[in-house]
Amino acid sequence: MSGDESVVASRQGRIGRLLLNRPKALNALDLDMIRALTRHLLEWRDDPRIHAVVIEGAGGRAFCAGGDIRAVRQASLDGDFATVEAFFAEEYALNRLIAEYPIPYVALIDGICMGGGIGVSVHGAHIVASEHAMFAMPETAIGFFPDVGATYFLPRLPGEVGMYLGLTGARMVGADAVHAGLATQFTPRERMADLLAALTADGAAVLADFAAPMPEFSLAPVRATLDQCFGAETVPEILLRLRADGGEWAAEALKMLRGHSPSSVFWSHAIVRAGADRTLVQCLEAELALTRTATRHHEFLEGVRAMVVDKDRNPDWQPKTIEEVDPEAIAAMFR
Repeated sequence: MSGDESVVASRQGRIGRLLLNRPKALNALDLDMIRALTRHLLEWRDDPRIHAVVIEGAGGRAFCAGGDIRAVRQASLDGDFATVEAFFAEEYALNRLIAEYPIPYVALIDGICMGGGIGVSVHGAHIVASEHAMFAMPETAIGFFPDVGATYFLPRLPGEVGMYLGLTGARMVGADAVHAGLATQFTPRERMADLLAALTADGAAVLADFAAPMPEFSLAPVRATLDQCFGAETVPEILLRLRADGGEWAAEALKMLRGHSPSSVFWSHAIVRAGADRTLVQCLEAELALTRTATRHHEFLEGVRAMVVDKDRNPDWQPKTIEEVDPEAIAAMFR
């Protein structure tokens, strides 16, 4: 076994095993972890002894709660934009490496999986979710946008589910993540240890033996409404359609949108919609370009302060409402 403090890597039987090991930080990714994951994946890529790579999170609460946005915010405040650039450039390169990995890459999700955690799981060949798995892209709540290749995979989820998840930050729990397209199979927590043992012994071919039957998608009753509302061409039109619907689900979606950075909702909508016509590589390039303006923007600095640093949950968004957002200011983010 070889170990980095925050990423423990070992070869066990037929697999290369990666353990995200910052449980007190819910295994949030920092630059050292990104580099360690990249190094091990490159080392194992052509190793004939390794038939699959398995990644999981330590601590029992989280697979990975996202990227270390507190550190990104501080670097931006300090004017250390080289560090900010390195973080996102190397994280997105890791996402691409996983997407293009030539041997099966298996993520075992048995807890929180948000933002950057989705980036080191959803691009793999196999994403196993337990009933305790909780997937979310909550970036609009901190004045950012869905990244780590989300602008590629969100538009490719069923109907407008991806736009709904990307703008509202809604959570997909357990089997719902499979229905939504964020995971490939549902396996109960009680069988996860046995699955890992079987993967170690026999490789990825055993995965199907551990797939459990799933309940109906919790969004199934509102899918027609969801697709109709979040298929709108503009953010104001999404709000109009949600208000016109008047149902309980539409009211809750409207409340979630109203609770996030208005500007972030706009630029997230724009880049996710554009991602439908881009390759993964093009999406990652577009996301990296947007980080250069978004991480210096008031919304990101204030959103991370309110939600992560001071945790007062009271961000001072500027402007405060979706109706006040200037479309020209949003367009300027992409120049």
